Amino acid sequence: QLQLVESGGGLVQAGGSLRLSCAASGRSFSLYVMAWFRQAPGKEREFVVAISNSGGNTDYVDSVKGRFTISRDNAKKAVYLQMNSLKPEDTAVYYCAADRTTTPSRYQTAYDYWGQGTQVTVSS
Repeated sequence: QLQLVESGGGLVQAGGSLRLSCAASGRSFSLYVMAWFRQAPGKEREFVVAISNSGGNTDYVDSVKGRFTISRDNAKKAVYLQMNSLKPEDTAVYYCAADRTTTPSRYQTAYDYWGQGTQVTVSS
């Protein structure tokens, strides 16, 4: 099992940056694909980005390509989301998720473990 705890959210002006972190506890972190999802007010939770076990393969939703960067440190059992050029439409609760597999997925149902979320608010 994994326990996931997100941090790094906050309030930022449009055009600004934030770096989210997701710390994992438990065994075999390197066996898990990791992903970030987000849920905006009044909307369904949506996929943002995923990273393979080794970090060599990533998949971004089009709306964040070129602005967001996912990375992971298996030795530290952590995954990060660097968010640049933030827009008001990026405002959401951001969730970290883990899937014990080798292929990143965009489907929420593929992910077995979830964090509690961290709020990101981008003001215009």
